[in-house]
Amino acid sequence: MDTPSESFANRTVEPGRGATVSVMPSKTNADVSSASDTALETRALHLYYGETHALKGIDLDMPARRITALIGPSGCGKSTYLRCFNRMNDMIEGVRVEGQVLVEGADIFGPEVDLESLRKRVGMVFQKSNPFPMSIRENVNYGPRMTGVRGRGRLDDLVEQSLRQADLWDEVRDRLDNSALDLSGGQQQRLCIARALANQPDILLLDEPASALDPISTAKIEETLLQLKDSYTIVIVTHNLQQAARIADVTAFFMLGELVEFDDTTTMFTNPKQKITEEYITGRFG
Repeated sequence: MDTPSESFANRTVEPGRGATVSVMPSKTNADVSSASDTALETRALHLYYGETHALKGIDLDMPARRITALIGPSGCGKSTYLRCFNRMNDMIEGVRVEGQVLVEGADIFGPEVDLESLRKRVGMVFQKSNPFPMSIRENVNYGPRMTGVRGRGRLDDLVEQSLRQADLWDEVRDRLDNSALDLSGGQQQRLCIARALANQPDILLLDEPASALDPISTAKIEETLLQLKDSYTIVIVTHNLQQAARIADVTAFFMLGELVEFDDTTTMFTNPKQKITEEYITGRFG
């Protein structure tokens, strides 16, 4: 859980190696978001775990049908921020949220918001693959069945479509009724992506989906996300800076609960505006 304990604005931060750096966070992102329609927004977002101030005034617009990477050291708030968009943080006792979180222009904390509908629109894939102890087919069908989809033909179509989108169909098409637990780790994670896609979301959130995978499986996940981004808004939390550089269109750097910098990924990695961003990207700390 990301639970940073103090603000770094206008303070000095001492990386593990290298000189002490004086930091003033930069939160402007108009140039980035103007390139595409905005899908996800936060305005003056603060989040507290009890007395712990975990997110501190986050203003950020993330573009539709692009991949946004959230990077930063452990405990910086990036996973907490990701979970705001489908209100998964609501499940944690003592959480308090101030400010606005908007999904496609709608405030998701409005009284009219139905959580089940929100989580159908905003799918999520977690760090550890979590297939259900049932068949591959039943894993993919589970969400649609829960939301009232009926008819074998319709469900079979969703299974094939979702597994194709997750780049898994050709590997499992002849064993759909086998246990999902028999799949390799990388296949299980792509099955979890397919399971999220079967609900036909608009947005896909991924919390370090490849952190436990080997390089070949990681490459398959990245290839899958690149194929999906033309149809879905994707936000990925990653500690792997090379992964962010390979697949993300835009990147947000978090530090101790604050947004330090947000820019297109090439600019972020080649010409960051903040010294602390450069220190992190070049491996001086984190």
